[in-house]
This record gives sequence, structure tokens and C-alpha cells, in this order.
Amino acid sequence: MSAITDAVTQVKPRKAVLEMPEYHPPLAGREALRLDFNENTLAPSPRVMERLRATTAEGLTKYPEREPMERIVAAHFGLQGEQVLLTNGVDEAIHLMCCAFLEDDDEALICTPTFFMYDVSVQMMTTHLRKVQVDATLEFPFEEFVQAITERTKLMIVASPNNPTGAVVSRAQLLAIAKAAPQAVLMVDEAYFHFHGETTMDDVATVPNLIVARTFSKAYGLANLRIGMLAGSAELLKYVRKVSSPYNVNGVALDCLPVALADEEYLAWYAEQVRVGRERMMEGLREMGVPFFPSHANFVLMNIGPKHKELLVAMRAHGVLLRDRSTDPGCDGFVRITIGVEEHVTRGLAALKVSLHEIGWSANG
Repeated sequence: MSAITDAVTQVKPRKAVLEMPEYHPPLAGREALRLDFNENTLAPSPRVMERLRATTAEGLTKYPEREPMERIVAAHFGLQGEQVLLTNGVDEAIHLMCCAFLEDDDEALICTPTFFMYDVSVQMMTTHLRKVQVDATLEFPFEEFVQAITERTKLMIVASPNNPTGAVVSRAQLLAIAKAAPQAVLMVDEAYFHFHGETTMDDVATVPNLIVARTFSKAYGLANLRIGMLAGSAELLKYVRKVSSPYNVNGVALDCLPVALADEEYLAWYAEQVRVGRERMMEGLREMGVPFFPSHANFVLMNIGPKHKELLVAMRAHGVLLRDRSTDPGCDGFVRITIGVEEHVTRGLAALKVSLHEIGWSANG
């Protein structure tokens, strides 16, 4: 037995796995007002809850059928069934894109700071990840990004709006990026689309190297069900589909998605709650003298400075969770707050005002 044990301890994973970064979301102890993970802070559509209650015991014994739901989703977005792939959240979509398109010697291109899972999934496939860092404004560096494209660039991932900055990339700029690298796939991550409104979804039929990612975790409030989508040319998506498990999305999520999509009134209501709340939050931060970055998403990034960790502790004591973004490139001392429904924004602002006073924070440091 000891010989077997010794042999097992000598087994090593791929070098890329040893060297790739790890993502450790601070999910423990979240029994408070969740203004930390950019989730829907209230609930999904009431129709989703009705559908969940209709789930049967027999239904749980069946393998999920993704393709019929892909046709429904495609029709909702004015696409053909083969132009849509449903995924286990956008996290899996990113992973599948990297598996489908990146060889060892290919380059991938992202702009930082951005969603950390791009980094994780790319480096599982190639060590050649090029990162274009934003300047102090945190705006997307379009010219620098285009200049970083090389003949080895195979995959480009751009989030608009971007997490954690809230900055956007115009449709014209995204189309220019796709045109500048016809040998590469451009994945536009539109996870926060509903809080901004501009999309490249309508361009997937005419831009052959464009794939758009959407999540149903944010505005739709289905984060726990884990469902997202990719939209693009059938030619590109057939390769992504090939590396995907046929049962990657669970049947409960597939069953709930059509009713969530159909309740456009609820979706519009929640998006408007966030839009109004975001303006309230930014105005409140101005009044408190807290530096922040204009946002087009369901969150605002604040520059708290050296006392950022003290603020997190104080806010938790007042029953509100925030997200520390200070380890992101160029974000030292930055903290992110999620925008939810009116009541949650009110509670967040009140807790911020008290907590900043308690830690002795001032705009002058």
C-alpha cells in the first residue's frame, strides 16, 4: 500500500495547471445584504418561482435536453438555433472558447483589470496571454489594444460593460477590433448588457469572427441555476459545441429559462431599478467626497485608499457586504459596491456614510 501511495504522490498535473492562477471567490459567510458579487439583489421573475414549484420528481430523473431550449433562446434574440450555445454560466463559455480555439503557441489578448476567469481559462491552454493595462481613468485603451494584436493572436476577449471598472467599449470600436484581427475570434462578454443597452448581438450574422456571451445570472437573477449563452456564426459555434458536454446545463435551469425570457416586464423593471439606483449611488458618493469611476453596469467602483479593508469590516458589521478589488491591476485601495433595488441602495448608502465616519476616512486621506 505504501508503494502505491508513494507513486500517487509523484503524479503531477500538466505544467499549465501548476502555473495557472486560481480563482478563490470569498463566498463564505454571506448572510447579509449582498452588495459584493454583482448579483440580482432581490429575486428572479415570479414566473421562474412558479416554474420551479412545478418541477416533478420524474423530471429530475431525466437527462437535460439543451437543443430545444437553444432554439427558443435563439428565436427570442432573432437568431437561428445553430447560432446559439447554452452554457453552464459564462464561466464555462470562456473555458469552452479557450479549449476550442487556443493552441499552445497561440496568443490571447485581454485588457486589465477585467474578469479574472479570462486569465484562468486562457492560461490553461497557452502561456501567451497578452494584457493591455488601462490608465488611471480605467477607460478601455482602444488604440493600445489594437496595437497589441499580432499574427499569433487567436482569441480576444473584451467585456462591455467591464467588470470591475464599469467602463464600456463602443460597438464601433468592437467591430474595428474584429476587423483588425480576422485570424482571431473576438468574444464580447455582455454579462452586464441590460444595465447599459448597447450590444453587438445584431452583428454576429455579418461579422464572421464575432461571438457574444450573455449571462442569465445578473439581471435575470438566475445565478444559482448556472446558465449563460454564446451567440455567433454557426461555423464557429460548431467547434465550441464539439468541446462542450451535451449535458452541461441542468434541466431545472433549462426549464426556467424560457419563462424568465418571456417576462420582459420584470426584466425591464429590474434594469430600471439598477439604472436609477446607480445614479443615486454615484450622487451619494459625490456628496460624501468618495472618488469613484462612472459605471454603466450594476456596480460602482470606489477608490477608498489605504483604509479599504477597514471599510469592508465596518460595512459587514452594519450588515452590508462589499467586494475588495485592491488586488486587481491598477486598483490598489479600490472597493466595488453592487447596485440593486431601491431599498438595497438606500441601505447601502446609509451604511457607507456611517462606516466611513467610523473608520475616520476622509477624501484627503
